Amino acid sequence: MNSVFSFGSGIGPEGALVLDKRVLGGKGANLAEMAQIGLPVPPGFTIATGECLAFLEQGRASLGRIRDQVVKALERIEQATGKVFGDPDDPLLVSVRSGARVSMPGMMDTILNLGINDATVTGLGQTSGDERFALDSYRRFIQMYSSVVLEIEHGVFEAALDRIKEDRGVDEDIDLRVEDLRGVIATFKDLVLAHHGAAFPQDVQEQLWTAIEAVFRSWDSPRAKVYRRLNDIPGDWGTAVNVQAMVFGNLGETSATGVAFTRNPATGEKAYYGEWLANAQGEDVVAGIRTPQYLTRAAREAAGARLPSMQEAMPKAYAQLAEVFELLERHYRDMQDIEFTVERGKLYLLQTRSGKRTAKAALKIAVDMVEESLVDEVTALLRLDPASLDQLLHPSLDPNAPRVLLGKGLPASPGAASGGVVFDAETAARWAELGEKVILVRHETSPDDIHGMHVATGILTARGGMTSHAAVVARGMGRPCVAGSASLKIDPVARVAEIGGQRLEEGAFITIDGSTGEVFLGELPTILPNLSGDFATVMAWADKHRRLKIRTNAETPLDCEMARRFGAEGVGLCRTEHMFFDESRILAMRQMILADSEKERRSALDQLLPEQRADFRRIFEIMEGLPVTIRLLDPPLHEFLPHTDSELTELSRAMGIDVEQVRHRAIELTETNPMLGHRGCRLGVVYPEIYEMQARAIFEAALEVAGEAGMAVCPEIMIPLVGLPHELESLKDTLYRVAEVVFAEKGERIAFSVGTMIELPRAALVADEIAASGEFFSFGTNDLTQTTLGISRDDAARFLGAYVEKGIIAKDPFVTLDIEGVGKLIEMASRKGRETRPDLKLGICGEHGGDPATIAFCEEIGLDYVSASPFRVPIARLAAAQAALAPL
Repeated sequence: MNSVFSFGSGIGPEGALVLDKRVLGGKGANLAEMAQIGLPVPPGFTIATGECLAFLEQGRASLGRIRDQVVKALERIEQATGKVFGDPDDPLLVSVRSGARVSMPGMMDTILNLGINDATVTGLGQTSGDERFALDSYRRFIQMYSSVVLEIEHGVFEAALDRIKEDRGVDEDIDLRVEDLRGVIATFKDLVLAHHGAAFPQDVQEQLWTAIEAVFRSWDSPRAKVYRRLNDIPGDWGTAVNVQAMVFGNLGETSATGVAFTRNPATGEKAYYGEWLANAQGEDVVAGIRTPQYLTRAAREAAGARLPSMQEAMPKAYAQLAEVFELLERHYRDMQDIEFTVERGKLYLLQTRSGKRTAKAALKIAVDMVEESLVDEVTALLRLDPASLDQLLHPSLDPNAPRVLLGKGLPASPGAASGGVVFDAETAARWAELGEKVILVRHETSPDDIHGMHVATGILTARGGMTSHAAVVARGMGRPCVAGSASLKIDPVARVAEIGGQRLEEGAFITIDGSTGEVFLGELPTILPNLSGDFATVMAWADKHRRLKIRTNAETPLDCEMARRFGAEGVGLCRTEHMFFDESRILAMRQMILADSEKERRSALDQLLPEQRADFRRIFEIMEGLPVTIRLLDPPLHEFLPHTDSELTELSRAMGIDVEQVRHRAIELTETNPMLGHRGCRLGVVYPEIYEMQARAIFEAALEVAGEAGMAVCPEIMIPLVGLPHELESLKDTLYRVAEVVFAEKGERIAFSVGTMIELPRAALVADEIAASGEFFSFGTNDLTQTTLGISRDDAARFLGAYVEKGIIAKDPFVTLDIEGVGKLIEMASRKGRETRPDLKLGICGEHGGDPATIAFCEEIGLDYVSASPFRVPIARLAAAQAALAPL
């Protein structure tokens, strides 16, 4: 079976035969497709993704079956280029790059200039007519190969190079002369011998095969695993390896390299966007080794930069590039991210892929491309990542707030963030775990920083451009990022930075604005986002195509108002226990809990009744006739009790009893396993007066709003943790009895419904019996996951990461629903419930309600609604539309 596929200019039709990203990976498939449509792609070959998995499982033995295929594919490159791999007179050099199905920028390994050694470097210098170029390529290869294959720390070579530049009195690598580079190469070889215990390999075949092995291994590198976990990329996909003839952007001033987007990936504006460097290789741009220049004159002028754009410095090559932009965008019907090299005036394409973009840009590009008739509305909707909308829903800097500007950099990823300064990814992760907000501040980020970037609220770098690692990854994550802040000086050893004359020790608070590139001292206030324009257009599309209703989990007026603003169609979960922790209420709540008699309990509840009534009234008013599902008191009572001596003393004074009695009663109420203890409907059975007070508050508030405001009110009263049909029957009778008393007192009636929260496996098993009393089911997926898997959500973080890492489970079941287990219970309960009550209303209200994968499942089994936290309502709206459209 063939596992090696050729592509590129001069190769012939072989590369066009397979364009499947599952086989070739994204890079390989796109290189073959670009060659197929006649674009200038250097010849090469792709080793299929399946060989990566075989290598990781079997080791070097697996490579035997592809050796002959690789030899033949390499010969095709030699024939196409007229150069021979390892030939000391006219050597072929190649790049060895990774290529997963989806873009994983910087997460896996790449090696450039492979095939160079002590013999071929001379021939390369002679055939190119540029000895400096040949030596520069050799020193780059030694450093990259040694880091990737020999696993020698990259910084070892950087430090040596910095010392040599300092000795020669130059700032940039490009300023090193021929004799300087010979010294660099000799130094690098000594470092390899010292750190590796063997001389740098001169055999080009050894270089090639060890590089292929290293790229395969990088699929399972720690940073790649973290990236896969964060982006839900399966570990069994593997990476392809792309071996391609080198073209050189470092062959003098008529050569260049760059990264470009067909539209602005930060804003979505239809304008070419990118960076380039003359006399450079690609790593110089993306790694921030040199400060890149702007691609277009307009971008240069807007930034006030002095160095010429590519459009100005290399107009002919730029014009060719612009033609390619238009062709590729029309061909792929999406914004493209392109890597290119110009070798002595000739343009070559090294990659194209659908470009990563901010949520703001994604919406604009989607709307614009529909207007341009490049795609239809359904295609545009299905392309959008619902989770990325989270970037748009959080506040930005208040423009009227006073501020102290420390410095500026490049606006690499929009949005504003504040946090304490930290200087490495490990510290960022450690502080974030303690609940601290942090800004990761680095000279430049590398793929090894991925875990710190993920937890940071924002990223600030001293070096790098708009297409640097920090910029690309931050945009993909939705993290604000300011890159290339030239005035930022960092001393990572002393744990201190300086910017704008301000000394910042670790932990000092700063604010960054990734939309402007500005850095401010301290924490600045923010304002709410603008949800009009492209956002509103896309949401209108989504609402037109979705079937599922979207509600919100909210119990405060602020959250309810926010959810309505985001398009919520009601409240799917109002957690009444959250209302009792207010300072004005907690004392009465504690008095009720510690009371010795029903009379005392009712007396304390009478104090809480007007507060509860006011809460419900405000929610009904905000929801303006939309359904409001109110869950009656759920948690065990000990959660409301005091913990500190001062709180115990205050409560004892209020109740007129000894503090030790209060302490003793609190200890009595503490449960060993409260999640499975005296909570939920069990409270209502033992202390019916609690639910009676809440029911009265609901009915009185509803009647007030209906009468005074003339507004429709739709209360749905939800009884939690039902597992036995008679629990619901009994408590429903209690609620109806209270309703009749209130209706008689007020002389008015309203419609209401009573249902339950399905959060126990037993409830799912007897759902047909429970539906005889329950008028709706709301699946409490948080507790249903806990009780089904026997895993405490509060403790799961200690070991679930290992389960995901080892492939025992695909995803954290508290983030994405466990379809095979919990999902089957939900599906069964839905079916059984509707057998008893065909019009049974069904929804979910756990945190899963904002998860796109879970929403797709809810659509599939025919639930009526999902309920999500306010900021996830737009995400749910888009995900519901995609779920409805996906089968098409």
